[in-house]
Amino acid sequence: MEKTEDIMAMCLHAGQLMLRYGSETFRVEDTMRRMGRAAGMEQVNTFVTTTAIFLSFKSPVDQRDHIQMLRIDERYQDLSKVTSVNQLSREYVNGLLTSREVKKQLKEIEEAPMNYPVWFIYLASGIGGGAFSYLIGSSVMDMLPAALGGLVTAIALVRYQMRLKVKFFSEFLASFTGALIALLMVRMGLVINTNQVIIGTIIPLVPGVPLTNAVRDLMSGDLVAGVARGAEAAVSSMSIAGGVAVALTIFFV
Repeated sequence: MEKTEDIMAMCLHAGQLMLRYGSETFRVEDTMRRMGRAAGMEQVNTFVTTTAIFLSFKSPVDQRDHIQMLRIDERYQDLSKVTSVNQLSREYVNGLLTSREVKKQLKEIEEAPMNYPVWFIYLASGIGGGAFSYLIGSSVMDMLPAALGGLVTAIALVRYQMRLKVKFFSEFLASFTGALIALLMVRMGLVINTNQVIIGTIIPLVPGVPLTNAVRDLMSGDLVAGVARGAEAAVSSMSIAGGVAVALTIFFV
């Protein structure tokens, strides 16, 4: 049997990757619980919030209780890594992989690049902004300015996050930058429906995954995590709205 410390580290690493890259808390808890039981541990208990993971179990070797906490400081959106870790855990539980192989593959998943290149994400943000703007205002002529605004907003968000490391302030500045570009196009006479273009511009910033996970956590009974994720989505929304409001104030004062 593997050392108890190694089993603990493996389960925590799997949970850390799933939570960091956008998984729901109940899925993280279930994955860690199953992996701990598959490793032969007894009385496996987990508690996960949006910023911390708690894991405890009793080792059948020394009959001692082992408890450890891991804090999650950074969170991203890459559901492909969540899927990879989830599949890896299933193979381990079914006896298809050893714990040593799991630890090796977890490290590979952590170090793997994003599923899509950055330029593709920028392009998708522009297309999404233009397409969504059409649903709001039905003006075909405004789809191109909205797509351009969405592209600029996505680029600005990535650049600000690289430098500032503060999620909500980066969203505020990206929203402000995108709205400023949209209003400049309005001033140049390139826009018919101002609201349509501004909405399309800020669509890439909308916290869709945190909001969805908040609802799923609440429905599964994880009230602490659900409320925390809902608060995170609400603060992100206020940051986005604040950026647009400042841009409008500058232009129309």
